[in-house]
Amino acid sequence: MLGPVILAASRSDRMRRLISAAPVTKQVVDRFIPGETVADIVPVIQDLTGKGLELTMDVVGEDITTPEQATAARDAYLELTGRLADLGLGRKVEMSVKLSMFGQSLDGGHELALKNMRSVVEAAAAIGTTVTLDAEDHTTLDSMFAIHEELRTDFPQTGCVIQAYLFRTEADARRLAASGSRVRLVKGAYKEPAEVAYQQKHEIDKAYVRILRTLMDGTGYPMIGSHDPRLISIAQELARKAGRKPDEYEFQMLYGIRSEEHLRLAAEGHRMRVYTAYGTDWYGYFMRRLAEKPANLRFFARSMITKG
Repeated sequence: MLGPVILAASRSDRMRRLISAAPVTKQVVDRFIPGETVADIVPVIQDLTGKGLELTMDVVGEDITTPEQATAARDAYLELTGRLADLGLGRKVEMSVKLSMFGQSLDGGHELALKNMRSVVEAAAAIGTTVTLDAEDHTTLDSMFAIHEELRTDFPQTGCVIQAYLFRTEADARRLAASGSRVRLVKGAYKEPAEVAYQQKHEIDKAYVRILRTLMDGTGYPMIGSHDPRLISIAQELARKAGRKPDEYEFQMLYGIRSEEHLRLAAEGHRMRVYTAYGTDWYGYFMRRLAEKPANLRFFARSMITKG
């Protein structure tokens, strides 16, 4: 399986330098990350929302080693929030945050990440939108869920992400579904050991459907993070059986992947949200996109051969 190899490369400084220096890399990266600054991304936001799509914005970057870097990451999200307010798009565009960017792994990182998150969640609420806490590797999740629970005391609309490949997730889903949370379900994109996660695709897919059924039958708001046509069809059927209206769940897909499907689902009346990343520290995000789907890797390899 190439996925684990690519994920290992995502943590290699040597591979980072090699791939970043390749002449064709930026052209390929632009497929997934359409800008480096807020100014770059505004036309993309306007274009997608103008087509009836909603967005969740991710400022990429995870290698935070100082509190000052964590503060700078927080400020980048506050800048984005201000621009969304200027555009009047707060109700169509939410934000996604990895707590590692906000200092979670530093000494005292839990409290630091909570403090930084609270500032962003407050700013988001002021313009009528919200924030979803992205899931990272399994060692960070207890802290993430604790921060999520704390933030929901004052901002109950705050969302979180759960990953189908982890054994713990079915229990997490039951707890979150009962509490009325906004929950994005994804398959998972980190290299996890067999002691904590399913390793085979068919096992992950079956777990995804079980967890999605729990979310659809619960009192929360499910967000289906998948590009898999079969899982999308299953999600529609589970929503129908649960008696959910079209505005009581949504689909989410990554910018640059199956863009025609984004428009098709929106045209059918579904809420369709595009996960759109921007920023200069794109390497880790980009490598996980390659690891998630062989087609993405083939796309990159062809580009390296034909344009390099």
